[in-house]
Amino acid sequence: MVAIRDCIESADQSGAAAKAAFPAAVAVRYDRRVARVIIVLASGLELGFSPKQAQGLETARPIDLSNAEISPSGMGIYFPRLDVDLYIPAMLEGFLGSRRWMAAEIGKLGGKSSSAAKAAAARKNGKLGGRPKKPRD
Repeated sequence: MVAIRDCIESADQSGAAAKAAFPAAVAVRYDRRVARVIIVLASGLELGFSPKQAQGLETARPIDLSNAEISPSGMGIYFPRLDVDLYIPAMLEGFLGSRRWMAAEIGKLGGKSSSAAKAAAARKNGKLGGRPKKPRD
């Protein structure tokens, strides 16, 4: 019993610390004109982002984003049609998804980029018969 009480007390303390460090959400809406989710924080700051940039919202339609809810703590946003939660402190730190998802998104951006070095490497590989095949085990 003591261990459970200690866990609950620890969770309460970390929740209070998060509330003190990050402003709570007071309003959330989807702005169709600019295709952005807008979160208004208690500090007056408005946080806006494209749904394509957030894990779980990439393929969402405007109707899916229209009825977002603020969690009781004010630290999260919930999209019931998609069953997706976003944690505001993580968003303020620049994370719109899990580490794995963020790494994949960054990798996509790198793959789309073009440079003189990348073009030269592609030409060189082309002269050698294209990209080398992966060895089979």
